[in-house]
Amino acid sequence: MKDINIVLHEPEIPQNTGNIARTCAATGAALHLIRPMGFEPDDRKLKRAGLDYWHLLDITYYDGLDDFFAKNPGVPFWCFTTKAPRCYTEVTYENPAFLFFGKETKGLPEDFLKAHLDHCVRIPMRENLRSLNLSNAAAIGVYEVLRQRGFQGEVPESTYFTDKG
Repeated sequence: MKDINIVLHEPEIPQNTGNIARTCAATGAALHLIRPMGFEPDDRKLKRAGLDYWHLLDITYYDGLDDFFAKNPGVPFWCFTTKAPRCYTEVTYENPAFLFFGKETKGLPEDFLKAHLDHCVRIPMRENLRSLNLSNAAAIGVYEVLRQRGFQGEVPESTYFTDKG
Protein backbone atom coordinates (compact mmCIF):
# COMPACT_ATOMS: atom_id res chain seq x y z
CA MET A 1 0.00 0.00 0.00
CA LYS A 2 1.37 3.41 -0.98
CA ASP A 3 1.71 6.29 1.50
CA ILE A 4 -0.49 8.52 -0.66
CA ASN A 5 -3.49 7.28 -2.63
CA ILE A 6 -5.76 9.22 -4.96
CA VAL A 7 -9.22 7.69 -5.33
CA LEU A 8 -11.38 8.84 -8.26
CA HIS A 9 -15.05 7.93 -7.99
CA GLU A 10 -16.55 7.50 -11.45
CA PRO A 11 -14.26 9.87 -13.37
CA GLU A 12 -15.74 11.07 -16.64
CA ILE A 13 -13.04 12.96 -18.55
CA PRO A 14 -10.01 10.96 -19.70
CA GLN A 15 -7.70 13.98 -19.86
CA ASN A 16 -8.31 14.76 -16.17
CA THR A 17 -7.58 11.18 -15.15
CA GLY A 18 -4.48 11.18 -17.35
CA ASN A 19 -3.25 14.38 -15.69
CA ILE A 20 -3.89 12.87 -12.26
CA ALA A 21 -2.01 9.73 -13.30
CA ARG A 22 0.92 11.97 -14.23
CA THR A 23 0.76 13.62 -10.78
CA CYS A 24 0.72 10.16 -9.19
CA ALA A 25 3.77 9.08 -11.18
CA ALA A 26 5.62 12.28 -10.25
CA THR A 27 4.87 11.97 -6.53
CA GLY A 28 4.81 8.21 -5.99
CA ALA A 29 1.09 8.20 -5.19
CA ALA A 30 -1.15 5.29 -6.15
CA LEU A 31 -4.24 5.81 -8.31
CA HIS A 32 -7.52 4.05 -7.53
CA LEU A 33 -10.30 4.26 -10.13
CA ILE A 34 -13.88 3.39 -9.20
CA ARG A 35 -16.20 2.34 -12.03
CA PRO A 36 -18.20 3.20 -13.98
CA MET A 37 -15.90 5.56 -15.82
CA GLY A 38 -16.67 7.82 -18.75
CA PHE A 39 -13.89 6.21 -20.79
CA GLU A 40 -11.96 2.98 -21.19
CA PRO A 41 -8.51 2.42 -19.64
CA ASP A 42 -6.96 2.27 -23.13
CA ASP A 43 -8.49 5.62 -24.22
CA ARG A 44 -6.04 7.58 -26.40
CA LYS A 45 -6.80 10.88 -24.62
CA LEU A 46 -6.15 9.27 -21.24
CA LYS A 47 -2.80 7.88 -22.35
CA ARG A 48 -1.77 11.14 -24.01
CA ALA A 49 -2.49 13.24 -20.90
CA GLY A 50 -0.45 10.82 -18.79
CA LEU A 51 2.45 11.05 -21.25
CA ASP A 52 4.97 8.25 -21.05
CA TYR A 53 4.66 7.75 -17.27
CA TRP A 54 2.23 4.84 -17.34
CA HIS A 55 4.94 2.31 -16.51
CA LEU A 56 5.59 4.23 -13.24
CA LEU A 57 1.97 4.09 -12.12
CA ASP A 58 0.44 1.94 -9.40
CA ILE A 59 -3.22 1.76 -10.52
CA THR A 60 -6.15 -0.31 -9.23
CA TYR A 61 -9.72 -0.54 -10.56
CA TYR A 62 -12.89 -1.15 -8.50
CA ASP A 63 -16.51 -1.89 -9.32
CA GLY A 64 -18.08 0.72 -7.02
CA LEU A 65 -17.50 2.18 -3.55
CA ASP A 66 -18.50 -1.06 -1.83
CA ASP A 67 -15.83 -2.94 -3.78
CA PHE A 68 -13.22 -0.31 -2.86
CA PHE A 69 -13.96 -0.53 0.89
CA ALA A 70 -14.20 -4.34 0.79
CA LYS A 71 -10.67 -4.46 -0.65
CA ASN A 72 -9.35 -1.62 1.55
CA PRO A 73 -11.10 -2.03 4.92
CA GLY A 74 -10.48 0.61 7.55
CA VAL A 75 -8.25 2.86 5.44
CA PRO A 76 -8.07 6.50 6.59
CA PHE A 77 -9.65 8.69 3.94
CA TRP A 78 -10.57 12.29 3.18
CA CYS A 79 -13.28 13.38 0.77
CA PHE A 80 -12.58 16.54 -1.20
CA THR A 81 -15.84 18.39 -1.80
CA THR A 82 -17.12 21.94 -2.07
CA LYS A 83 -19.70 20.98 0.60
CA ALA A 84 -17.17 20.38 3.40
CA PRO A 85 -17.18 22.34 6.66
CA ARG A 86 -13.38 22.72 6.87
CA CYS A 87 -10.41 23.52 4.70
CA TYR A 88 -8.06 20.82 3.40
CA THR A 89 -5.18 22.43 5.34
CA GLU A 90 -6.99 22.07 8.69
CA VAL A 91 -6.57 18.30 8.97
CA THR A 92 -3.63 15.95 9.44
CA TYR A 93 -3.36 13.28 6.76
CA GLU A 94 -2.62 9.82 8.12
CA ASN A 95 -0.14 7.41 6.63
CA PRO A 96 -1.38 5.95 4.39
CA ALA A 97 -3.63 8.74 3.17
CA PHE A 98 -6.53 8.14 0.79
CA LEU A 99 -7.83 11.26 -0.96
CA PHE A 100 -11.28 10.82 -2.54
CA PHE A 101 -12.51 12.91 -5.47
CA GLY A 102 -15.85 12.64 -7.24
CA LYS A 103 -16.87 12.76 -10.87
CA GLU A 104 -16.45 16.04 -12.69
CA THR A 105 -20.16 16.80 -13.10
CA LYS A 106 -21.53 15.81 -9.68
CA GLY A 107 -18.71 15.23 -7.21
CA LEU A 108 -18.99 12.44 -4.67
CA PRO A 109 -22.43 10.94 -3.90
CA GLU A 110 -24.43 13.04 -1.41
CA ASP A 111 -25.29 10.08 0.82
CA PHE A 112 -21.62 9.08 1.01
CA LEU A 113 -20.60 12.63 1.95
CA LYS A 114 -23.32 12.91 4.60
CA ALA A 115 -22.26 9.59 6.12
CA HIS A 116 -18.64 10.77 6.31
CA LEU A 117 -18.99 14.50 6.96
CA ASP A 118 -16.20 14.35 9.56
CA HIS A 119 -13.89 13.15 6.75
CA CYS A 120 -14.75 15.94 4.29
CA VAL A 121 -12.50 18.85 3.34
CA ARG A 122 -12.80 21.66 0.82
CA ILE A 123 -10.40 23.75 -1.21
CA PRO A 124 -11.29 27.45 -0.75
CA MET A 125 -12.54 29.28 -3.83
CA ARG A 126 -14.33 32.49 -4.68
CA GLU A 127 -18.08 32.52 -4.18
CA ASN A 128 -20.48 31.48 -6.94
CA LEU A 129 -18.03 29.09 -8.60
CA ARG A 130 -18.93 25.42 -8.88
CA SER A 131 -15.52 23.78 -8.44
CA LEU A 132 -11.90 23.54 -9.50
CA ASN A 133 -10.78 21.24 -12.29
CA LEU A 134 -10.51 17.68 -10.95
CA SER A 135 -6.83 17.24 -11.81
CA ASN A 136 -5.96 20.57 -10.16
CA ALA A 137 -7.86 19.62 -7.00
CA ALA A 138 -6.10 16.24 -6.83
CA ALA A 139 -2.69 17.90 -7.21
CA ILE A 140 -3.51 20.38 -4.43
CA GLY A 141 -4.48 17.48 -2.15
CA VAL A 142 -1.38 15.39 -2.89
CA TYR A 143 0.99 18.28 -2.39
CA GLU A 144 -0.64 19.21 0.93
CA VAL A 145 0.04 15.69 2.17
CA LEU A 146 3.63 15.96 0.94
CA ARG A 147 4.01 19.40 2.56
CA GLN A 148 2.75 18.10 5.90
CA ARG A 149 5.33 15.32 5.71
CA GLY A 150 8.14 17.74 4.89
CA PHE A 151 8.33 16.45 1.31
CA GLN A 152 10.20 13.42 2.64
CA GLY A 153 10.20 10.00 1.02
CA GLU A 154 7.94 10.36 -1.99
CA VAL A 155 9.80 13.16 -3.78
CA PRO A 156 13.61 13.14 -4.03
CA GLU A 157 15.51 16.39 -3.67
CA SER A 158 16.48 18.13 -6.89
CA THR A 159 20.15 18.24 -7.79
CA TYR A 160 19.76 20.58 -10.75
CA PHE A 161 20.97 23.75 -9.03
CA THR A 162 23.42 22.24 -6.57
CA ASP A 163 26.99 23.45 -6.52
CA LYS A 164 29.14 20.75 -8.09
CA GLY A 165 32.30 22.47 -6.84
